[in-house]
Amino acid sequence: MQENPVKLYVSVANQQIMTDKHSSPWEYELTITREYIPIFEHLFEQMNHLEFRNFLRSHLPYVPYHFDSDNTDIDVRTMKLYALIHEFTDTETRLFIEKLPYFRPEPEKKYNPF
Repeated sequence: MQENPVKLYVSVANQQIMTDKHSSPWEYELTITREYIPIFEHLFEQMNHLEFRNFLRSHLPYVPYHFDSDNTDIDVRTMKLYALIHEFTDTETRLFIEKLPYFRPEPEKKYNPF
């Protein structure tokens, strides 16, 4: 059964997804089906957990920042988040997201007949 799309408002900065545009500040308006809401919630939950681990690691001076895998994990989740937003937003926002360093379009596949 195909669900009807709903309007959702996403705040990447506040790690929130809302159905009411007046409930909190938001950056992106999406039109998606409800089955995608848990994906956003799960990504935000993972990012929050990783940021807390980064906070704990920051008190250990012998672990350099650039060797911390949690930073990479947060970046990966941020890229996934922007890819989802890119998928379900309007054209103007898509063009904006494509300019962000977190957005990596899929490389074009070359035709190989062999």
